Amino acid sequence: MQIKIINKSSHDLPNYETIASAGMDLRANISASINLKPLERAIVKTGLFIELPIGFEAQVRPRSGLAAKKGITVLNSPGTIDADYRGEIGVILVNLSNEDFIIENGERIAQLVIAKHERAEWIHVKELSETSRGDGGFGSTGTK
Repeated sequence: MQIKIINKSSHDLPNYETIASAGMDLRANISASINLKPLERAIVKTGLFIELPIGFEAQVRPRSGLAAKKGITVLNSPGTIDADYRGEIGVILVNLSNEDFIIENGERIAQLVIAKHERAEWIHVKELSETSRGDGGFGSTGTK
């Protein structure tokens, strides 16, 4: 699949690091470092603009290394970029650690996954089919 992209950053285009990678790293495109204090959030720009085909979305997800080692994650994870959005890709980062985190220009801050999606059509009914789970919610399937 080909996707149109404008790169106004000083960094290379996102790419897949391995043949089996689902996501591509997004890099911060900032003129000055950002000091993200504990529990603080910031929208970090990437300098990237994309044009997705209808029926696809781009999901902005946390990088597992930043989350595990530094407590930095994407606040609205996964963030969705719709096919009709033409603005700059921004990443809402939050610092869930107890220490300041400095974001530098070019730092890998999130990953981008391109995903196909369907559009649902609601069918209004009076009742739903029965299942063995029924209306069991959180934790109802047990822990094994």
